[in-house]
Amino acid sequence: MAFIKTKYNRRSFLKVSAAGGAGLMLQFSWLRGMAQDTNPAEEAFDLNAYIRVNTDGTVTIFSPNPEIGQNVKTSMPLIVAEELDVAWDQVHVEQAPLNTDKYQGQIAGGSQSIRRSWDGLRMAGASARHLFLAAAAKKWDIPIEDLITEDGQVKHLPTNQFVAYPDLIQDAVMIPVPEEVKLKDPADFKLIGTAVKNVDGMGIATGKPLFGLDYMRDDALIAMPIHPPAFGQKLKSFDATAAKAMPGIHDVFTINTTLEKPQWSDVNAFNELVVVVGDSTWQVMQAKKAVEVSWETVEELEDTATHQEKMEQVFSSGNGEVKRKDGDPDDAFAKADKIVEASYYGSFLAHNTMEPMNFFADVQADKAELVGPIQTPESLRKSASALLNIPEENITVDMTRMGGGFGRRLYGNFGLEAAAISQKIGKPVKLVYSREDDMTQGTYRPSYMLKYRAALDADKNLIGFEVRGSGIPESPIFENRYPAGTVSNYKAENFGVETAISTGAWRAPRSNFTAGAEQSFLDEVAEAAGKDPIDFRLELFDKAISNPVGERNDYDPERYAGVLKLVKEKSNWGAELDGVYRGVSAYYCHNSYVAQVIDLVKDEDGNPVIKKVWAAVDCGIVVNKEGALNQIEGGIVDGLGHALYSQLTFEKGKAMQQNFNRYRLIKNNEAPAEIEVFFVENGIAPTGLGEPGLPPVAGAFANAMYKATGKRYYRQPYMILDQQEKVLG
Repeated sequence: MAFIKTKYNRRSFLKVSAAGGAGLMLQFSWLRGMAQDTNPAEEAFDLNAYIRVNTDGTVTIFSPNPEIGQNVKTSMPLIVAEELDVAWDQVHVEQAPLNTDKYQGQIAGGSQSIRRSWDGLRMAGASARHLFLAAAAKKWDIPIEDLITEDGQVKHLPTNQFVAYPDLIQDAVMIPVPEEVKLKDPADFKLIGTAVKNVDGMGIATGKPLFGLDYMRDDALIAMPIHPPAFGQKLKSFDATAAKAMPGIHDVFTINTTLEKPQWSDVNAFNELVVVVGDSTWQVMQAKKAVEVSWETVEELEDTATHQEKMEQVFSSGNGEVKRKDGDPDDAFAKADKIVEASYYGSFLAHNTMEPMNFFADVQADKAELVGPIQTPESLRKSASALLNIPEENITVDMTRMGGGFGRRLYGNFGLEAAAISQKIGKPVKLVYSREDDMTQGTYRPSYMLKYRAALDADKNLIGFEVRGSGIPESPIFENRYPAGTVSNYKAENFGVETAISTGAWRAPRSNFTAGAEQSFLDEVAEAAGKDPIDFRLELFDKAISNPVGERNDYDPERYAGVLKLVKEKSNWGAELDGVYRGVSAYYCHNSYVAQVIDLVKDEDGNPVIKKVWAAVDCGIVVNKEGALNQIEGGIVDGLGHALYSQLTFEKGKAMQQNFNRYRLIKNNEAPAEIEVFFVENGIAPTGLGEPGLPPVAGAFANAMYKATGKRYYRQPYMILDQQEKVLG
């Protein structure tokens, strides 16, 4: 049994009040649960929420964080309900709006929602439970220690007395909140760790209006943007005479969303747009085609081939930034008996959320209402305030469910555009992007390149390791991650290349490429050392456990090695399987550890078929097993699809893949026939889960393909480039 403080800092509070006669309203300022490496002074980790216990016995829990499919709208209330000790069928969940007076940290990104909220969510539920226990103790004149709670009731087992929470409301509101409350022992969890259905699942399946595209008002007009066709161009002039004459079209004009002091979330290459406004989406789409627009070139119009050349050039310059250096790598390579070298490349990637960008805005003289799918509602409100010249307190932001985010909706340019359009026309507006609008506007995952070298001595021991990274525009290196800490002589070096192309976070930023490259290279080094790929990795972890190199290694080598051992055991690694080719990969990101084994077979034509993926995951306590499985399975399929088939290329600054007819995604029959997931049960507080399942799978596939074909894969997308080589070859 653990205890937790009910007040964390000066901004923390718990208010108890009668909720208009309907029940007990508990208002919390939850400090998002602090991990040991978190700075306690960072008040951005505060999270506020409400619990309402209704007189009919139901409990309403407002979920404050944006829901992008990561299932926090189910998991976060589940944690509260666990400590409150109510049955899940008593709980009703509602999405909270943006409110920085009541809630902090309303963001969906970095797989941090549960990790940072764990202690605060538990405190909220436990504090509420304490009030009902104390109220019952007073009512029956019984020591509080003699009472228990179960399914929304307080019970005194010796006398067989019990009372439901709603019947204690009047007494509970008079009881002060203690300085600390008891938390459940994880062994006593009833809800956490079980499989709970998505609270919006039935609504999604039956087509209820939950998403941004579903939100509309009768008095709103439809707006769609026209932006430059290429990065490096801007608007010169336009003629909308023909478009304005078309049925249902109200106006065609320009807006400019340039901010004097942009935030990180304001990433956007095209701030000046032509906008078409009309009665319906179809009418506006047709009118867009009739607008004659002239563009002028103001920056270099970039090509994909040039991008690769530039990355090679910066490597050749030798002017990188050394991010970490252990020992004497130059000496190790000079003395090496064998050196293994490899270079890896990955293209730009689009986010391609199922739901294109959209937002509703109703901007009036001194206030604004914004509604839509956004991962960073607070940042959007701040930017909208600056753009509209309206105080933040006069701007509301309501969050709808999102049809995918993957990082794209961290950047709220589409929300700003909707606000600017509404302000200009003086009417409510619904901004809608076409698929082409979204894929050509950005924001993209950067293009990356990594170069590795490994030095082996005469006994085939790894004595030196070097990684150099570049990207358009950023390097994908994590200098303090594995294999840092396992090699006596180690160096990590960054090189960057400037670009006019807008880039940003894409599911598991940087890790989504680095993991595949790193894990492919480690297999190649293991082969050169004459060792089994898993045994080779485990030997390195043994060194990091017993005698780590360097002062800062971001991972726990025992937990890292643990998922490798688990996937080795569960997949029966090492067994000879007729016609099955196996590859392994393991990676750490977002505070979690994932190891995967892929089993490949060949069809009648010799094409690879993914028979099965085995995954071992250490993410601490699993809050909702069904949601967790969905996250890992979805990450595996998503990671495979993009590593095998997806790429975004540029010719003279223009994105050449503008819809799914040219941007290749994985098909149903290409997904793994089976995925089996094993979670490590260690009782550690939950860590990230939405992103860690994706990065390892590219390396596992590449390593399995090497077993099947004898060919190493160095460039993504593996299968598209492989097919192109065969055609050219």
